[in-house]
Amino acid sequence: MTEKVIKINTLNDKPEHFEQLFNIWSQVNNDAENVRFDFSQCSFLRPNAVAFLGGLARLIESRRGSVVFDWDTINNSWVRATIRQNGFAGMFGDSSPSWEGHSIPYREDRSLDLNGISDYLTFNWIGKGRIHVSDRLRDDIVGWMWEIYNNAFEHSASEIGVFSCGQHLWRKKKLILSVVDFGQGIPTNVKNFLRQYAAEDNVARLKSKYCLEWAFESGHSTSIGHVARGIGLDLLKEFIHLNQGKLEVYSNDGYAIIDENGDRYEDREISFAGTIVHITLRCNEKLYQLKDEADSP
Repeated sequence: MTEKVIKINTLNDKPEHFEQLFNIWSQVNNDAENVRFDFSQCSFLRPNAVAFLGGLARLIESRRGSVVFDWDTINNSWVRATIRQNGFAGMFGDSSPSWEGHSIPYREDRSLDLNGISDYLTFNWIGKGRIHVSDRLRDDIVGWMWEIYNNAFEHSASEIGVFSCGQHLWRKKKLILSVVDFGQGIPTNVKNFLRQYAAEDNVARLKSKYCLEWAFESGHSTSIGHVARGIGLDLLKEFIHLNQGKLEVYSNDGYAIIDENGDRYEDREISFAGTIVHITLRCNEKLYQLKDEADSP
């Protein structure tokens, strides 16, 4: 079978760069594709792209295809150092070891690993002291993020798991984390749930942005017979507002952004079958606490 060569351009975390990732997905979203990723035109690779490309590689492999990351095509030393540091290159054939640095390691979860995910979020992401939070708030943030992983396994119907990567941008005083799955997407899941209670014509007309807005509401859940707990985003977004950070969700053709300017939900022209949760937190000297901690003597 002919090998398809995909050139990876510079990929940041602006909307147009997510669209590039979704275009790559659309090019290889078939059974038994043999793909080679070429990095000769890449001078920057954000963690959202790392997590997405890693998950995409596993998706291709699960469909009886093959994937080669052509590390010899990397011309940019920063890109090479970053993907070695976070362990991504080592996961896909590069022999160089990862090392402790400003990266939050690339991670693959094929099944829901409560302790492993919690430790990853606590000791590699929020618990490194880059964001000044009380121990109780740190544990709560880990719990809210853990619900995002749980939702991906419980509702997305992804057969290949969940993929994560992050970075401490110490010069910009930002901490970012991306969590990606290649399941059915939040809007699709919400529509499937609502079909129990509404006519098919009404459900089919629901735009993805309204489905995302529904999913963000406290108490909304597509779990049957479980405590309604949302998808871990309603409480997390409160902290995002307080921190003046940013929470973005791309799922199917829907897009949600939570930041200091409020909450917005949009439909976009390009789509992919899955979900990306991308979080940007501000690193400053402020101590963040739960309200009852701040009020206590």
